[in-house]
Order: sequence, then structure tokens, then C-alpha cells
Amino acid sequence: MSDESGSVVWYACKYAPAELLAGYGASTRLANVEADTFEAADQLAHGNLCGYGKSLLASALSPDVHALVLTTCCDVMRRIYDVLVERDDIDFLYLLDLPHNTGKAERRLMRSQLARLAAAYGSYSGRTFDPGLALASFAPPVVPTKGHVTVVGAHAPGSLMEAMRESITLPVSNVTCTGARRVASPPSELARTVRAPGCGCDACIADDPAPADALESFLDWYAPALLGQTPCMRMNDVSGRSSLTDGRNQEGIVYHTMKFCDYYGFEYADAAKEARIPMLKIETDGTRQSAGQLRTRLKAFDETLHGMADDVSAAARSVRPKGGPTYVLGVDSGSTSTDAVVMDGSGKTLASVIVATGAKATAGAAKAIEDVLEEAHLTRDDVTLAVATGYGRDAIPDMDSTITEITCHAAGAHLLVPEARTVIDIGGQDSKVIHLTPDGGVANFVMNDKCAAGTGRFLEMMARTLEMPLAELSRQGLEWKHEVRISSMCTVFAESEVVSLIADDTPTPDIIHGLDVSVATKTSALAKRVKGEPPYLMTGGVANNEGVVRALAEVLGAPVRTHPDSQLCGAIGAAWLGLQSLGA
Repeated sequence: MSDESGSVVWYACKYAPAELLAGYGASTRLANVEADTFEAADQLAHGNLCGYGKSLLASALSPDVHALVLTTCCDVMRRIYDVLVERDDIDFLYLLDLPHNTGKAERRLMRSQLARLAAAYGSYSGRTFDPGLALASFAPPVVPTKGHVTVVGAHAPGSLMEAMRESITLPVSNVTCTGARRVASPPSELARTVRAPGCGCDACIADDPAPADALESFLDWYAPALLGQTPCMRMNDVSGRSSLTDGRNQEGIVYHTMKFCDYYGFEYADAAKEARIPMLKIETDGTRQSAGQLRTRLKAFDETLHGMADDVSAAARSVRPKGGPTYVLGVDSGSTSTDAVVMDGSGKTLASVIVATGAKATAGAAKAIEDVLEEAHLTRDDVTLAVATGYGRDAIPDMDSTITEITCHAAGAHLLVPEARTVIDIGGQDSKVIHLTPDGGVANFVMNDKCAAGTGRFLEMMARTLEMPLAELSRQGLEWKHEVRISSMCTVFAESEVVSLIADDTPTPDIIHGLDVSVATKTSALAKRVKGEPPYLMTGGVANNEGVVRALAEVLGAPVRTHPDSQLCGAIGAAWLGLQSLGA
């Protein structure tokens, strides 16, 4: 092997023996590359392989990977190993059989596994074990001493960590299954036993060679230490994981799960019930396609942690006092409509407009701003502060600040209906449920932004299938007589069901009611995840659909209120937060 390529060993599990490999002069790297495409992985492996497995397989196929150590922490690892063995492209490929218990028998098994790996890598590399290199590779664990956000759960992909660094203002501690690699530091007596040259320990004698049984002594200690890390969810005893969610100085927790992986989803469900600090669930699929959605969720979570108006306050301090009346512009750039309001210094809404976003968010925003200023009889120079929200908020030029739609809908809902405790916002491309604190803060939230099911786009497509405008869909849905069940949550499959119902001469109002109930069922599941409670307030464009509102009330078992300005809630919240930041 070449020293440059073969001395780098890639791994995908915290139980991979990085320190042992370091004793052979190898450096280790976490296979943390997200695939641009799963085309190669889909051709080589079963289509049901999880996103992480496909991404890992794509990483392993890189020409830079010459040595790879996998573990049996997950069945997916075995599948990837089998595929790579068949391809025979990697110079050194090893599968470490990982015990799922930590008793005496399992520690002996782990030691024997490590010994076999050491022999295999020594033969491959042509090197002998140097205990000094092994001991020098141990890095003491870094324990956060200040307030921080902890990432827990499954392997955190690069896009998630990048989004967290950009969106979270507090330090971030990664204690996911690959981020929490915390092997205990070796005791000083181990260094004396192996007499490791060059390890920097005062007990070592640099001129003395390591004894022949140095590897044996090292493995005696190292096997239980490696196995004794904070357990991952594939271990049989996971009680030690409680420290990950109740540690000191934790301000918030981001719980990451992989799509189609139940192990960490189960833990999240239990952890969310007991959480004493804010917790946000993030699910990824092994690609970078959801990077924008990640930033929206994480920024909203960050706003929850440090206060809703902090970011706006910073912008407000940079606004030059105009010496005249105060006017705040709030713009909510959504996928279907762009809403804008102008609020005066007393908090009164002077003007409001709702325009179609169209193909470009910037054009839709420009039209909304032009129209709302004209309605308010103001010019852009009269505006004291301009705040943008919504999915297109970062694309709107000349705004003083941006806030996520989560925070703005919470603030707007509290302003419109102060007693509301849960906000249900069904927009054009996503649905969100926000559990409010009594003062209008965000206690918890959840978004459905990866699928059109249960959104305004879903209803729009169904109206097109039924060949009627949305307003007519809402009206006829109130005239139903018989229950019709739309079983699929998928927009495409639901459309097929609707076509079949039409072919069976099912009355149109009954079909529409079935669609309304399917939207309500999907949304109520989100409400349960955030422990939603009445009074409920529905915002967003779908709040105008009385059939959906009634179906929601029935499914939730409590009244669901709307407000004449429900669709403007995000823009109102943006303007209100801007006004608050000015001290008005």
C-alpha cells in the first residue's frame, strides 16, 4: 500500500477502534459525506436500504477510500460490507463484530475481535504496534462549561451540523451515535506497563523499546474501555444514555433521527415526554436536499431559546430615528401568497394585502410591498423598520431583519387571540403546529415540510381533480351526507382514490369531506407531537376553508377558532415583533 492512501482508515461507528489503529500509524476519518445522488447505491443494494446506508455506501465508493472499518452496530452495516466485498474495490475492508452487551463475556469477545483486527491491519500495513502512538492518540473529552445546545440521536450529517453552526447562536455539542465518541483516557499504570516510547508520559522511558506483549496489555484495558462508551441505541442496555438529555448547561436539545430508522425515533418519543428544556426533532434522509428546511427549523428553535425579538432588536438599533411617526412593515413570503401589513406605533394595522407569490418570491414581495404602502398612503422612506418572514424571507431585498415564520405566527396569533395556546398553520407547501406559552412564546413546534400531504397544495390539487375552484371546494365540503374515507396521506395516491370515488358516482360533497378529514387527521398528529392544547387558533390560507376547520375541531375534540386576519398572521407577527424591538 502507499503510505499516503493506506494510512487513512475510514470508519462509520464510534465503536471503531481508532486508537488501536493509531498504534499502527494510521489516521482515522469519519465517513460523514452526504451523497449528491443515490443512483450508484440503488444499483448495488436493495432500494429499501436507509438513506444513511446509501450515503455511507456512496462514500465508500469514493476513490479516496482505500481502508474502511465497519461494525455490526446495525444490520445496514452488514449489507454495505457484503456489497463492498463483492465489488472488491477497497484495499483493506474489515467488519468488526460488535457485542450488544458489556458483560465479562462480551468484553472478552470484543478483545478477541480487536486482536484479529490488529493482526489483519498489521499484515496489511506491514507495521508493528507502537503503544506510544496509540496512547498519544487519546483525546480527553471536552465537557461544555457554558450554555449550549446538544445534538442527540442518530449520526448527524454534515448539512445538519453546518445548518446548526449558521442558525444556532449558542455553542453546539454533538453527542449523536458518531459524535459522542468518548473513550476513557488510559490510566498512567497502562503507560508504565507497556513502557511506551514517545507518549509524553513521565513514567515512560523514551530509550526503552516497548515489550513484546505491549499489544496484549493494551487490549486488556482498551476492549472494555471502547465498549464502555455511552451506549448507542443498538446496545441492549441503553440506561446510560439518560446523561445525554439531562446534562449540565444544556439550553436546548436537537434530536436527530434518520428516515426509516426506528431505534432513535423510539428514544425521541420517550425523551420528549420527559424533556425539561426545549427539544426539537430533526429527521434527515442522507442527502443535502433538505438544507434550506433545516435552517428554517433550527433558526426558529434558536429564536425560541433566546427570545423572539432579539434578532429584530439588533436590527432596530441600527435604524436611524426618523423623528416622525413610527411605521413598521411586515412581509410574509409564502409559497402560494405573499402577505404584507403596515403597523403604526400604537400597534394598529393601517393596511394589509395578500398577493400571489408567483414564480419568483422577490417579485411577489415587491408587488405586496408596493400595494400595501399605496393602501397606507406611505412611501418606502416613511417606513421605520421592515421585517420579513416566510420561506422566501431571505430573498426579499432591503429588509432590516428576518424572523422565521414559526416565531412570527406565534407572535401574530397571540396578538390576534391572546388566549390561544396552540396555533395550527396550514400553508401552501407546509403545515406547522406551534404550542404557545401563556405570554405568546414558542413552547414547542413541529413542521410537515417534506410532503404536500395535509397542506394547501394538497387541497389545491384535489380541487383541480374535482374541476372546481378552492372556494367552491370549501363550500361543498359542508354539504356532505355520508362518511367517505381517504386512506392515503400521499397526494398522488389520494388523487387516485378520488378518481376512483368519482368513477363510483360518490357524491362530490362526501368526497370533499373525506379530503377535509384526511387533512385534519394529518394535522392532529402534528398537534399531538407538540402536546397541543386548546384554545386552538388556525392561521394560514386554509383557515378560510370551513370544512377543514370543522373537521379539525372534530378530530381534536375541541373548538378550533379562526380570525378575520388568520391569513395575515405571519406578517402581523413580523410587524409586531419589529414594533416591540423599537420600544414602541
